[in-house]
Parts: sequence; structure tokens; C-alpha cells
Amino acid sequence: MRALIQRVKRASVTINGALHSSSGQGMLILLGVKEGDTREDAEYLADRCIALRIFEDEQGKMNLSVRDVNGSIMVVSQFTLYGDTRKGNRPSYSEAAAPDVAESLYLHFVGRLKSSVGPDRVHTGVFRAMMDVELINDGPVTVMVESKNNA
Repeated sequence: MRALIQRVKRASVTINGALHSSSGQGMLILLGVKEGDTREDAEYLADRCIALRIFEDEQGKMNLSVRDVNGSIMVVSQFTLYGDTRKGNRPSYSEAAAPDVAESLYLHFVGRLKSSVGPDRVHTGVFRAMMDVELINDGPVTVMVESKNNA
């Protein structure tokens, strides 16, 4: 399981021209699920994302987590994080989990975040929907975190 995390000033998801969800300062997590990932991977990765210290303290050092700054979290499913571009010009997505498995693990990941930081601070896109994702990257700060299964 893989999470591309962007520290944001705000983020939003629009579907078919209508605002679906939005969040303020915090992080946008683009989440990819790989074939063979488990609920344990989802829990580990959610915990890592919450604990990641990518927010600045009073001295300007990245020492604070999203929990420390009472930040919001936007989670968007992103199977293309497992696009293999080593051959040809069209990415292969053979490593990505099947949609039903990926959705179940995506929901488990989101549930873990909600139970850890509170449901009012976690926002999502819609699994398998065509979404317009807007963000104002703060920094910019962008990092990749992977589950133990992928390490």
C-alpha cells in the first residue's frame, strides 16, 4: 500500500461539477492499494500518515504531525500510484489490487484515520469516481509512505 502525501493549505474534491468534500490545512493523501495488501497494511499506513511530522513548529522545523496541528485529512483513492512505466509508453496497472479489494482496504484506511483523529477531520473522494481534485500545496511538501508489505 502506498500513500503520496501532500501538505496542503486546503483541498477539495468535485464530482460532475458539484463539490463533494473539502478540507482546510492538513494533508491530502492519494492512496494506492497493491495486490496482496491487507488490513494490517492499511492500519500501519494510516498510523504512519497520522504520525508523520511534516508541519513546522515555532522554530520553523518540521516537528509536528497532522494531529499536533489539528489539521484535516483528505483521502483520495489513486490506483495509478501502482502504474509500472518501465516498458513502453502506457503504464501497466497489473500490480494494483482489484477494485473490490482496493475499495475495502481504502475504507478500512479511512476508518482508521477517523478513529484516530476524529471523523470530522477526515474527508474523502468517492472510490472509482472521476474526480477533480484541487489543492493548494503548502511548502510545497510532498512525501511517499509505504506499508511494511512494500518496504
